[in-house]
Amino acid sequence: MHLILKPLFEAELPADFLEILTTKLNGRELREGETITVDILGKPLRFEVAYAEPRVLKVKKNTRIEISRSPISLIEMEFERKIEGLVPFSGGFVIVFKDEVLILNRKGHKIFNKQFEKLKEVKTSGNSVAVVHDDKKLTLIHVP
Repeated sequence: MHLILKPLFEAELPADFLEILTTKLNGRELREGETITVDILGKPLRFEVAYAEPRVLKVKKNTRIEISRSPISLIEMEFERKIEGLVPFSGGFVIVFKDEVLILNRKGHKIFNKQFEKLKEVKTSGNSVAVVHDDKKLTLIHVP
């Protein structure tokens, strides 16, 4: 679970601010795009939820929270398996593993995930992803 918050105020934040913020947000349900208010030391601080994975996220102690001041966001993902290929397309990115295809939108949200026997090839065209597998099978995935 990952959360990127954009402060809607101007102030320097102390080094331990993320720990305080995690404690204050623990148990709250946040939606990507919403504006939230967090009361810290009697002062209401407003943040925009710039990114949430999943899009509706219930904050827990292990939720990774980041603060972003600029419109540029950096999303880093680490997978348990080796990435065999990366195929960009108009709707986002296709991550190809040995026997699995994971489709993410441009913000890194999962759109589709499926394992395929004998995965051979992945190609894209517009908003469609073509998967060749099991020697004679073709699966077409259209991403709206």
